[in-house]
Amino acid sequence: MKRSQIHSAFERGEGILQFKPCWIPRPFNQPGRRLKLHPDDYFALGLKRGAIVERWFSSITRVITANSPEDEGLSYVNTDNTEQGKILFGEVIEELGAALIGDELYAEYGSWPMFAKFFDYQLPLFHHVHHGAEAAALVGMNAKPEHYYFPLQYNNHLGDFPLTYFGIDPSVSRQEVMDCLKNFNHFDTQITNLSRAYRLQLGTGWYTPPMVLHAPGSLLTYEPQWNSDVLSVWENVVAGEVMPERLLTGCIPEDKRQDTDFIFDLIDWEKNICSDFRARYFRPPVICSEDTAHKETWVCYGNEYIGAKELTIYPGQEYVSKDQAAYGCIVTQGYGAFGAYQCEAANMLRYDQFSADEYFVSEEAAKRGVKIVNRTKYEPLVILKHFGPNCGMPNMV
Repeated sequence: MKRSQIHSAFERGEGILQFKPCWIPRPFNQPGRRLKLHPDDYFALGLKRGAIVERWFSSITRVITANSPEDEGLSYVNTDNTEQGKILFGEVIEELGAALIGDELYAEYGSWPMFAKFFDYQLPLFHHVHHGAEAAALVGMNAKPEHYYFPLQYNNHLGDFPLTYFGIDPSVSRQEVMDCLKNFNHFDTQITNLSRAYRLQLGTGWYTPPMVLHAPGSLLTYEPQWNSDVLSVWENVVAGEVMPERLLTGCIPEDKRQDTDFIFDLIDWEKNICSDFRARYFRPPVICSEDTAHKETWVCYGNEYIGAKELTIYPGQEYVSKDQAAYGCIVTQGYGAFGAYQCEAANMLRYDQFSADEYFVSEEAAKRGVKIVNRTKYEPLVILKHFGPNCGMPNMV
């Protein structure tokens, strides 16, 4: 039954799949309330699970949080607009294989290697690090390179702290950072005193490689990233909220959880203290094509893992969008047609509602070209596209 549903949906969509929204609660911080979710639904999963503060796209990565169900974080393909007709994206990939994600990605990874998300916090996040490949492998996970972009359409307010701390100031000693780790359970270590903050700019972004400390600011952020939820939280008090030790050591082998030297080695010291951090990792948009009907920019680029574009179709215009690789996408403004589908940006969704704003385009369909029509009179139709490493993103920094 599932096989026929999958193939039928794939054929009807002419190589494009539609998703059901994937909402994620977290038991910390406060919701920024910019996810276009109904105001009554931010605690739809109960107070113990926390508020819904993230939405994940084209994901086969499970969320690591206490008491989460087995499918939390996993995207569902919408085959027929019914609960019975939703099928895990991972199962769809298993069935369609290279016909969906292309020969190169299927041969290299055996599946779709990345996903994207919106994260939406009113307060800044904790100073934390994502493991490199070696440390992540010790707990059965992948390294986690990630890219940030701050879309205008989802940032009607900037939250309480629209600045991000990155790395460690070059004047800081290793011992000062070690002391923060050793005192994680004793007092507020104020580790961000040892870092440096950058004011965030809408319509721009940053690349954050694995092993670099960062404390994201309070803008709603579009984050394409590698398939992983691995992290170690090094800041123990954030905006008055105390972080439990499990956030520091939960993704560390049990026999290393009291080993401060091991935890310290999760970071790449030289990358964290580099004096040209902004020049290396800040990412302004780069135009890749433009005419009277459209404008498309690279918004995530300059790394070997993940890329993303922002495509704008002007009011009343249409455009055939061609790419060299499969991609997931989310409509952030306007309505019209996306290939065989009617598409529309969300204004306000209920927690368990289907939507017409999220899709996945197979490699063949991407190469053939997706006809996109803006049926609005005044507003642009805006789409964010997230890719794996074979999308031909520029290497410029």
